[in-house]
Amino acid sequence: MKITGTGSASPSLTVSNEMLATFLDTSDEWIQTRTGIKTRQIISTEQLKDLAAEASIIAIDEAGIKAPDLDYIICSNTVNEYVTPALSCILQGMLGANCPCIDLNGACSGFIYALDMADALFKRGNMEHILVVCAEEPTRMVDWTRRDTSVLFGDGAGAVILSKGEGFKSFKLSTISNTEALYQIRKLQDSPFVKKEEEDGALVMKGQDVFKLAVNCSLSDIKEVLRLAGIKADDVDHYLLHQANMRIIDTVMRYMGQTKRNFPHNVERYGNTSSASIPMLLDELNKKRKLKTGQKMVFSAFGAGFTTGACMLEWTI
Repeated sequence: MKITGTGSASPSLTVSNEMLATFLDTSDEWIQTRTGIKTRQIISTEQLKDLAAEASIIAIDEAGIKAPDLDYIICSNTVNEYVTPALSCILQGMLGANCPCIDLNGACSGFIYALDMADALFKRGNMEHILVVCAEEPTRMVDWTRRDTSVLFGDGAGAVILSKGEGFKSFKLSTISNTEALYQIRKLQDSPFVKKEEEDGALVMKGQDVFKLAVNCSLSDIKEVLRLAGIKADDVDHYLLHQANMRIIDTVMRYMGQTKRNFPHNVERYGNTSSASIPMLLDELNKKRKLKTGQKMVFSAFGAGFTTGACMLEWTI
C-alpha cells in the first residue's frame, strides 16, 4: 500500500502555558523545560467526531477519490463522548461512506497499529482504498488540578488515505504488559449486583517509567524496521516520532546519531495528541511541501499498555 492523501484538524481554542499557570502551580518555564510544550489545542465547543470528519474529508479530497470509494475505515481512538457506537460508525455516516469500519484502542501507538491492519487487508487482495483516521481527546481523561498530566495533552485528528501501491517496506509492533506506567480506570454505572470495590479517577502516569519505556522501545523498533527494510539510519530522510515530549524525541535522536534536521516536530504547538500526533505532523509537512517523492520515512510511536510500533516507508505523493 501507499499513502495517497493526508488531512488533519484541530480545535479552535489555543491554551498557552501562561493560561494553565493561572489555576495550576506551574509556569511556562517549568512546562517547557520538562516537555518542550508551549501551547496546545483543546476541545471547548467542538465535538471530536467533527474533527475526525474534517481531517478525513481533507485526506479523501487530496487522494482524488470520494467517500463511497472507501473499502474500509479504521479509526484509532482512546476516548470520546460515546462509549458505543464506535466512532468509526458515526464517521462513516457523516462522510457518506458505505464500507465496513472498526475502532481500535492502541493508545498513542494506534496509528502504527492501524497501518499494520490496513497492510494486512491490502494483502488479502480485495481492497482499493482504506481510510485510517486517528481522532483523540486525551484532555477528557486528565485531572485539571494536577500539573503532572494536564499540561501534557491536546486534542486533534489526523487522517491518511491508503491505496494500492509499494510505499510501505517494513513494520515492527510490540507490547510489554505494563499497566502501572500509564492508565485510567473507569467505574461502572451503579448496579444492584456489583459488590466489589471499584476505582474511578483521572489519568495516572509515572513519568520516569514512561520515559524509559518510550526511549528503549522506540530505539528497538526503529532499528528493527531499518534492518527489515535493508537500510541504514542515515538513509532515512524523516523520522516522525509520537509527539509526546521533546526530551523523548531528542533522546531517541541522539542515540540514533541523527540531527534535528530529520526529526521534525510540532509538540511545542499541539502537545500530546495521542495517536493523532504522527498523522497530524505528517499532514503539516505534506501541506508545507516538505516531503518529496521517494524520500524514506520512519514512523515510531509508544503508548499505554505498553504498546509500541514502527514502520518504514517511501513517500509517494
